Amino acid sequence: MGVVAKRSSMTFYSDASDHYSHRVRIVLAEKGVAVEIHDVDPDNKPEDLASLNPYNSLPTLVDRDLVLYDANVMMEYLDERFPHPPLLPVYPVARAQSRLWVNRIEKDWADLIKTIQWGSDKDAEAARKELTESLMSITPIFTEMPYFMSEDFSLVDCCVAPILWRLPALGIELPEKQCKPLLSYMERLFERESFQASLSEAEREMRD
Repeated sequence: MGVVAKRSSMTFYSDASDHYSHRVRIVLAEKGVAVEIHDVDPDNKPEDLASLNPYNSLPTLVDRDLVLYDANVMMEYLDERFPHPPLLPVYPVARAQSRLWVNRIEKDWADLIKTIQWGSDKDAEAARKELTESLMSITPIFTEMPYFMSEDFSLVDCCVAPILWRLPALGIELPEKQCKPLLSYMERLFERESFQASLSEAEREMRD
């Protein structure tokens, strides 16, 4: 799992196919944290997971006596515990704005992904169309900044990258002409060493 530069006694229970687990793995790789990753079959979870996490859910991060079971909480915890490189802005207003972007990704995109994956054919097709249109609508922001509303790679990008990586698996193809800045942004994300290090075998197969 990437460059191991900082000592840690962390264990990460990860769903190798899920974008929530993936976003945390990107942060771990970006920070160079030494971590033991367990790829867990969500339909056959180990018994010890239920004893650690009252929701028996994935992802779950264990750091000594601390157990975290919300992906966004994990990301912020890792950013605070391992402050270099920083993945949230220094100033409170900018930090709050980044958190709002993460929240919007959750509400606007993550729910659509759920529908595409688990909804009826009709609902999935409608969600696929809505997600495609939403992605197309944000394309102009990447003509001004290299990352998501930022000059620097951030936690927001860590949330966006797993979604964009999964577009082919979700049956979404972005039109090249209208989405060139967004497609260039995707290339920048996918070429990062931390992103490549974060990929599970299942995620690599998504793009084969």
